[in-house]
Amino acid sequence: MNRKHLATRYRITDGKDFRLKDYSPDDTWKLKSKEDAHKWLEEGLARLSDLQDRLYAQNQWSLLLVFQAMDAAGKDSTIKHVMSGTNPQGCQVYSFKVPSEEELNHNFLWRTAKVTPERGRIGIFNRSYYEETLVVRVHPELLAHEKLPSRLITKNIWEERFEDIAAFEQHLARSGVVIRKFYLNVSKEEQRRRFLSRLEEPAKNWKFSTGDLQERAHWDEYMKAYQQVVRHTATEHAPWYIVPADHKWFTRLVVAEVILETLESLDLHYPKVDKAKRKELAAVRLALLKKEAKV
Repeated sequence: MNRKHLATRYRITDGKDFRLKDYSPDDTWKLKSKEDAHKWLEEGLARLSDLQDRLYAQNQWSLLLVFQAMDAAGKDSTIKHVMSGTNPQGCQVYSFKVPSEEELNHNFLWRTAKVTPERGRIGIFNRSYYEETLVVRVHPELLAHEKLPSRLITKNIWEERFEDIAAFEQHLARSGVVIRKFYLNVSKEEQRRRFLSRLEEPAKNWKFSTGDLQERAHWDEYMKAYQQVVRHTATEHAPWYIVPADHKWFTRLVVAEVILETLESLDLHYPKVDKAKRKELAAVRLALLKKEAKV
């Protein structure tokens, strides 16, 4: 089995004919065992550590990972496990929840635009600007909180937001920010099981909110909204990955392979030292050796 197929099997670069129902949340490709996946993941994390070092040292590219999903799909645990092989100093993680008053006083891209990753870093968005075409679309009454002039709220607002997002992502890509977007595709039945687990296990009670159940009631509306998001914003420079999420071990493996494939495509390397710098370093080394000899 070629593991690189994991990075391409679920990739969408042109969403024109995308249908979410064509992607099974229960898919595990050719892998049948959690143990095999764990072995692959461990090998991948070692590679990821080396590639991150090179990304930081080269200081040209940055990587933005966007995670979107329904509640209990495993965003937090996927980020935790996959990024466990990286240096925390080179990662920036942001979780976007209900907008603050300050954020509502700006355009909908403002709060995410100001924290995009700097060169040499990996940025992670746990939810993102896509919430403005998902939760706000399912609950259009939320538009009233965004203080937009009434004449700008038309039947075209969602298409306009897709255009704004596409332009924003194009700008980032042209600035050296490599974007990879993940939709963790959990089934409604698996979400039910995970909600029950959160309710029945005391150690997981804190994870459950009654709001989660309220949003579950809008499942079909969210599925339609996600389908529209992918159809309008999947591109070569900012592809979507529809990652099966009913088996967390497989979800983590797919995400890890996508990140590895992406970093490996950037020709990352440590900066080369020129002749003058090598001469300077040699002189410093000689001085240190002389002082050591005297001691």
